[in-house]
Amino acid sequence: MPETVPPVIEITDLWVEYKTPGRRLTAVSGLNLSIDKGEVVGFIGPNGAGKTTTIKVLIGFLSPTRGQVRVFGERAGGIEARRRMGYLPEVALYYPFLTAREALRLYARLADIPPDGREETISALLGRVGLTGREDESLRTFSKGMLQRVGIAQAIMGAPDLLILDEITSGLDPVARHDVRKLLLEFKARGKTVFFSSHELSEVTLLCDRVILIDAGKVIEERSLDTLMDLIQRYVTVAEIESLPDSLPEGVFLQSVQGKRYSFVAESPKGQTELATMLEGLDARVVSTGQEAGSLEDYFVRTIGHKIT
Repeated sequence: MPETVPPVIEITDLWVEYKTPGRRLTAVSGLNLSIDKGEVVGFIGPNGAGKTTTIKVLIGFLSPTRGQVRVFGERAGGIEARRRMGYLPEVALYYPFLTAREALRLYARLADIPPDGREETISALLGRVGLTGREDESLRTFSKGMLQRVGIAQAIMGAPDLLILDEITSGLDPVARHDVRKLLLEFKARGKTVFFSSHELSEVTLLCDRVILIDAGKVIEERSLDTLMDLIQRYVTVAEIESLPDSLPEGVFLQSVQGKRYSFVAESPKGQTELATMLEGLDARVVSTGQEAGSLEDYFVRTIGHKIT
């Protein structure tokens, strides 16, 4: 029989509690998830949902209060699991008087990159993250986005099998986000696994195979991206009417107004049909109807409420 390959990440009934004066704070409560080799998975949720706490447990920085967390089939935080992963925290701190090249030399030694060819490896990494020409400048002169590029370079050093990234696009401008996206897609093409948290939900739609949405420390939605994008299709109706009615059918919203031309969006075909009936009663002239891709942000706000930040 062929050998069964364990998931790259497997979390079973994870609970993480913090002791605070007079009470216990539950950051993660009964979290379950599994990620297979080659997947790019977005880990999404409002501030305080438990994303960073979960990532710290995966790295081995925190111990579970209870539950089981395994990476490559072994206990999270084990030597072999750490050896095969790259990690970038939400806020990466560096000694400010090092240059970018000197910082990567330090990481290369920690990662046991062989001395022969080490400088060539570092130069190649600096080029991949867009820091060629800035490699010998002090990190204290770098912007937040440039420091993030240094962090990405150290995370991908040694071509790890798993990348764990906390708020990967934090502080990056559009060009840098494009560069990071390209890097992550290259990793995916080579069969690597990427697990990242982000508030930039537009990046999720461009990168992910699957989206896991958590709130209050537990998974509340888990869908493939294709299924999710089908689910959030919107139904658009453009009509000319004298004035906006006092109320609209449930699940129908006003999108834009240009003179007497109103654009309405319905969350479902049923809502669009009810809107058509209402417009007919108002003697409105329907200019067009159709569908468009929905907004992941709108969907998550509807799912979680006002907590998305």
